[in-house]
Amino acid sequence: MSIHRTLYQAVAALSQAMEIRDPYTNGHQRRVSALSRLIAQTMDLPRDRVEAVRLGAILHDVGKIGVPAEILVKPTSLRREEMDIIRRHAMLGSDILSHVAFDPPIGNIVIQHHERLDGTGYPNGLLGDQIMLEARIVAVADTVEAMSSHRPYRPALGLERALAEIVAQRGTKYDPDAVDACVELSRSDALDMVLAA
Repeated sequence: MSIHRTLYQAVAALSQAMEIRDPYTNGHQRRVSALSRLIAQTMDLPRDRVEAVRLGAILHDVGKIGVPAEILVKPTSLRREEMDIIRRHAMLGSDILSHVAFDPPIGNIVIQHHERLDGTGYPNGLLGDQIMLEARIVAVADTVEAMSSHRPYRPALGLERALAEIVAQRGTKYDPDAVDACVELSRSDALDMVLAA
């Protein structure tokens, strides 16, 4: 068995472990990964960058393994201090992955996937091009998938509302090319198929 194949199996196992721990978002990382890959392909990124996006997305929430389960599955809105604990997952995920010699650095995608172009994201308040493109793609896919899906504290808001959100924040919070690619995908069955998986 090749090292490459073993690495992918380890990544899949790590992602699956996280989803077992948080059954309410079962499939979230897989759907974000599939949507991120499609967005990157629609943007005509080279194959190695598409693969980096796919891997970063499948692992983007791995840091939630360090978040208490009662917060992850809480059926009501989170208090500010609980939200602060949840927000640590990006840094924690990057720390976990720092021990793996990914090329390109997948940990950077993980730590940056909640950063926003206007500096309002977390954990570091990065601006614009300080956020790597792969992370900006995952941010769009993560937002669309999360808003389209049920969460313990709210019902699914639906794809239409998710698309309206990223379009409204295009160029402000979300990468314009990634938003455009996602909207383009929404005109085909591809987006619906990914979100239904």
